[in-house]
Amino acid sequence: MLTKKQHQLLVFIDKRLKETGISPSYDEMKKALDLKSKSGIHRLISALEERGFLRHLPFKARALEVLKLPEVDMHSTSNIVSLEVSSEVTEQVIPLYGKIAAGTPIEAIRDPEANISVPSSMLGRGEHYALTVEGDSMINAGILDGDTVIIERANTAENGQIVVALVDGFEVTLKRLRRQGSSIALEPENPAYQTRILPASRVAVQGRLIGLMRNY
Repeated sequence: MLTKKQHQLLVFIDKRLKETGISPSYDEMKKALDLKSKSGIHRLISALEERGFLRHLPFKARALEVLKLPEVDMHSTSNIVSLEVSSEVTEQVIPLYGKIAAGTPIEAIRDPEANISVPSSMLGRGEHYALTVEGDSMINAGILDGDTVIIERANTAENGQIVVALVDGFEVTLKRLRRQGSSIALEPENPAYQTRILPASRVAVQGRLIGLMRNY
């Protein structure tokens, strides 16, 4: 089941494609849904793609394809288009620390001047920060080169969680964490990369992955 905003956006894109053959711009989508920023549109499009309703066409800067509409939309799309957004997407500003490798570990560089706006709905009660992914070792988890990951600051994690791991005090990487006795395995999500198994004393959890933002 789609949320009201997802319904609205999907039907708006479908209507525009049928009328003009061209995908609406992010500014047009933002205006149509009466949202304050493009980040809310990014989040809605990602959710629609994940659920198989929308597809971003490759090799085109601004091209979306509607793959299907929910059954309710087939019968009353005009009603959905006219729905008003009852609540706007609120945002919080969190620090953007720099790049983190999703391949070979690199040191994350903190830029005290860099920040990013994130929908409040993505965040919990704790402290959060963002990192830009560099590399392709987590592609099977849906994390691509250039994505911005939202991290909840923490020094512990459950088995199987994707974490920011600090290795030997200076190497930082984004991997899935598994405990194996007195060792920790940092698992990639790409068969081209090998799992690193290290003594627990060499690995410190710096945070847990809770969200992702992507630009098209």
